[in-house]
Amino acid sequence: MTAAEHIVVRATGPGVEFDQVSLTLGRTAILDRVSFSIRAGSVHALVGPNGGGKSSLIKTLLGQMPHQGQLRLNWASEPGLIGYVPQALEFDRGLPMTVDDFMAAMCQRRPAFMGLSRKVAGQIGEALERVGMQDKRKRRMGALSGGERQRVLLAQGLIPAPQLLVLDEPMSALDEAGAQVFERLLNEWRQDGVTVVWIEHDLAAVKRLAERVTGLNRQILFDGPPEQTLSPERLLTLFSTHPKATGSTQP
Repeated sequence: MTAAEHIVVRATGPGVEFDQVSLTLGRTAILDRVSFSIRAGSVHALVGPNGGGKSSLIKTLLGQMPHQGQLRLNWASEPGLIGYVPQALEFDRGLPMTVDDFMAAMCQRRPAFMGLSRKVAGQIGEALERVGMQDKRKRRMGALSGGERQRVLLAQGLIPAPQLLVLDEPMSALDEAGAQVFERLLNEWRQDGVTVVWIEHDLAAVKRLAERVTGLNRQILFDGPPEQTLSPERLLTLFSTHPKATGSTQP
């Protein structure tokens, strides 16, 4: 089933507007007058080359990087929760930190060494069940495969349930079973009306699962439905050019 074939549901997440957003680090322009919109409750993919500004763009969305221009979150009513799943987890694999310990540290205010609080224990169990990691809660994080750690990262992004979810290449380390878990979660988020902003390098997955895709290489090179915009010609331009931004020095 393609994204376009899903039943339209009431959006709980916000619409997002990038209006002439620019970002400069030192003398290098990372983003140059980026303008596009993300529809509320949609799955919107960002694609482009490494160093093209995708991660910097979502960091501006998360309020982690200063920028010029306007960035607006248009909530239907009261502002909701924003979730974030990073591309990878950097940690000392020798640490005696179990999956439960990690989830406790990420999902509750209570110190992790005191164990799971009753308030979040049920939510954590449900989240780990949804990603197929319930039976590995006592395993050390360092003993998990890359795909298993990525599933745990997906689980922590579910608590508390977000209305806007930002995903930075969540499929990068997943095996086939993990990819199926991710696709199921993506469909569940869509059915719940969550706005999903999804950085992804797997163009086949984007074409199958996203409702809209934006090609970014410092500037917007295309924006539209995947089946119309992911043409060989556009992709060649996206991954082979280095647009010059006003006042920038090419790295």
